[in-house]
Amino acid sequence: MITMAGHKASRRERIKKGIRKHLAGSTERPRLSVFRSNKGIYAQIIDDVAGKTLVSASSASKDFTASGNKVDQSKAVGKLVAEKAVAAGISKVVFDRNGYLYHGRIKSLAEGAREGGLDF
Repeated sequence: MITMAGHKASRRERIKKGIRKHLAGSTERPRLSVFRSNKGIYAQIIDDVAGKTLVSASSASKDFTASGNKVDQSKAVGKLVAEKAVAAGISKVVFDRNGYLYHGRIKSLAEGAREGGLDF
């Protein structure tokens, strides 16, 4: 017997593997990876060649001050990660939705990152 929670998690993992087959971050164009939980949203810019996280931001970090609903907070996290990336000299990234649908909080984070100056 398969529970719904296990089914949803395994479905997301399958989608994630399929996306990552065709997607990789390089030094010139690192990967913007997104993770969402019920309480927060997290974004990292990763150089897969070197295996290092270059920039990160989350709704749980100390420098995050936005309020409102989860969609508004996601947009603010996108802007925050974009500001940090531009300060680090990164302007072009590859967007990795990490198996989530491009809808709601994931979409608003992407829009916030584009408004902040990232190109993808």
